[in-house]
Amino acid sequence: MLIVLSPAKRLDFTEADPALPASERRFREDTASLARTARGRTVAELRGLMSLSDDLARLNRARFQAFDTESADGVQAAFAFAGDVYEGLKARELDATSLEWSQDRLRILSGLYGLLRPLDRIQPYRLEMGTRLKTRRGASLYDFWGDRISKCLNLDAEGHDDPTLVNLASQEYFGAVDARALKLPVVTPHFREEKDGESRIISFFAKKARGGMARFAIDERIDRAEDLKGFDRDGYRFDKAASTDADWIFIRSGNS
Repeated sequence: MLIVLSPAKRLDFTEADPALPASERRFREDTASLARTARGRTVAELRGLMSLSDDLARLNRARFQAFDTESADGVQAAFAFAGDVYEGLKARELDATSLEWSQDRLRILSGLYGLLRPLDRIQPYRLEMGTRLKTRRGASLYDFWGDRISKCLNLDAEGHDDPTLVNLASQEYFGAVDARALKLPVVTPHFREEKDGESRIISFFAKKARGGMARFAIDERIDRAEDLKGFDRDGYRFDKAASTDADWIFIRSGNS
């Protein structure tokens, strides 16, 4: 089983205690190519591409100007993000054994890095997967990554007893996984809040629950996707009647 997450816009680049050494990133040449392309964009162009404020556009242009593809600086990916998903994951609380287990089973999709393992070291950046950054491969990052991410996931699943891909990423990011090239079955958990007999998705809670399910898998050493139906943290329960083989619904009460 492999689990995929989205990255986060908020970053936490305070160095974590490196319980395990950093791993060697994949897609190094692709990342370098994207960084060179982004480095050539003006503040105004970056602001328009990613709908940023002036301050954020200037910050991210400075990051791309300073980006060094050969540098060993940075923070391991599991610790580098600080959004709602990563509040649920709580990666900085994981011990070395749990991080090593995660390294084989947890993946983070990235507009700049393609596909990250938890211990891959990264530099500060912002390049959302939906960005229409024109490169020699096409008009968007989806065009740029093509089938590369799917082929890497196929390879990463080799040797797993259950090759299922558990999609805990956003639609924007999972769109970078080319369905035609992917050879793995996919299940997508959805997290809903129930009130007065009706349920709906509330983004903040759903994002946190995605990270919480990844943490549940790590803590319980879950190797088969089917066992994730036992996820019961923070009041969630699996709703068999509302679920299908590909879309799993988890519901809880009293949070909306």
